[in-house]
Amino acid sequence: MSFFTSPSFGQLIRYGIVGIVNNSLLYLGYLLIVYSGRGEKLSMTLMYLTGVAIGYIANYKWTFSQKKNRGALIRYVQMHITGYLINFMLLYILVDTLHYPHQIIQILAIIAVAFFGFFTCKYFVFSENTA
Repeated sequence: MSFFTSPSFGQLIRYGIVGIVNNSLLYLGYLLIVYSGRGEKLSMTLMYLTGVAIGYIANYKWTFSQKKNRGALIRYVQMHITGYLINFMLLYILVDTLHYPHQIIQILAIIAVAFFGFFTCKYFVFSENTA
């Protein structure tokens, strides 16, 4: 069996669909909040919290097809706290300190945190070994 016919590939595709739709909408929200004068980090925080809620429901029910996984929500929140800190530090270092454009850095941060999130969900949050 190759990777492309494995259940993991299907999960990766579903995770990607959830991520693309969720993050596209959240990125637009991020830009709207920033351009309304609220600031990059506040906007990222508000959108991140919204994305965590939507992403948990979609990934729990569809991507990883969980029926009953005790502790998954706690592990999901732990994963997203770490992802949030990664995103926040990228904005702080690359935008506040090095003065790169926040629009580009936030897109790169979304991609970096998405890869971190998939592997963490697969092997920690929704792993059959942690059910």
